[in-house]
Amino acid sequence: MATQQSRSAARIMMAPAVILLLGWMLVPLTMTLMFSFKKYLPLRGGDLGWVGFDNYVRFVSSSAFWPSVMATLTIVGGVLVITIVLGVVLALLLDQPMWGQGIVRILVIAPFFVMPTVSALVWKNMFMDPVNGLFAHVWKFFGAEPIQWLSQAPLESIVLIVSWQWLPFATLILLTAVQSLDSEQLEAAEMDGAPFYSRFIHIILPHLARAITIVVLIQTIFLLSIFAEIFVTTGGSFGTRTLSYLIFQRVLESQNVGLGSAGGVYAIILANIVAIFLMRIVGKNLDN
Repeated sequence: MATQQSRSAARIMMAPAVILLLGWMLVPLTMTLMFSFKKYLPLRGGDLGWVGFDNYVRFVSSSAFWPSVMATLTIVGGVLVITIVLGVVLALLLDQPMWGQGIVRILVIAPFFVMPTVSALVWKNMFMDPVNGLFAHVWKFFGAEPIQWLSQAPLESIVLIVSWQWLPFATLILLTAVQSLDSEQLEAAEMDGAPFYSRFIHIILPHLARAITIVVLIQTIFLLSIFAEIFVTTGGSFGTRTLSYLIFQRVLESQNVGLGSAGGVYAIILANIVAIFLMRIVGKNLDN
């Protein structure tokens, strides 16, 4: 049992790391809040004084604000659906005994370690190019007109690219959950004559509920700030401008750090609303 002295010593040793972590989080947040109430133009006079909530009003009254929020939520929702559904399927397949199982698992997980800018460039030039892309050649082979992916189906293209990146993460988490499933329970259900879909709905899926909620929570946190894939592919055109990309554009166009900081506060509020909603779902599943 830990004594009072050992607990005090542990707190003292942890204090520098805690202070550093708090400083790492609080200092940028404090500066963002401070700049959001100022008209700060670094290239045109610097600090021009306090403007109150003017930056917040300007940002939210912009015609691009709500479309950017909807684009953000659409991309997040689309990626979550694809990665969870395919993640469950791949996890079940990878759990089956096969030749070269270790190599197959490495190949499935590999895309997660590719930089977002690199994967976006690969998809843009190698797969989605309307002239020389792989998809264009497939369309031509079947006698169809190639699709201009990034202009005719821009949001779907972004969702496809980001899903390819995050599918390995979902698969890895779900595969770990599948491997912890009691095989005797499945064997008993199979011996009783239960078909696969019945075993999946009543045994496998409830067992994966916790893993799925964790995947949803972690992916959502990162996907709300998606930027690199849009910057490399569409440049925010064709309705693909997310909230984080809108903040980037506003700062570049107006050179007003205060306006961008106000947008950053809105992004923090949106992320917290989504996080609180998801944490309640996660909490319910983890309590069961």
